[in-house]
Amino acid sequence: MTVAPIALGALLAFGLTSANGSVAQRAGWEFTGSCYCKASGELRCVPNQTEVQCRHRCTEELCDEWFWLERRPCWNWGYGG
Repeated sequence: MTVAPIALGALLAFGLTSANGSVAQRAGWEFTGSCYCKASGELRCVPNQTEVQCRHRCTEELCDEWFWLERRPCWNWGYGG
């Protein structure tokens, strides 16, 4: 009789893991957008970043200011690029 509760617990754990999906699968559903970083008075943009990727990138680059625009391409204000 002790096998049944253990088996039920294992099935529930497997079901919950499958329902949540892997980190890569969840990341695939996140919106991407433009990541703007202002450092040393220069504003730079990298397209196709999730908000988490943008935050991580800007932390590494020691941005003074940063923002992320969901589902939008980088905008160059009409100057080149």
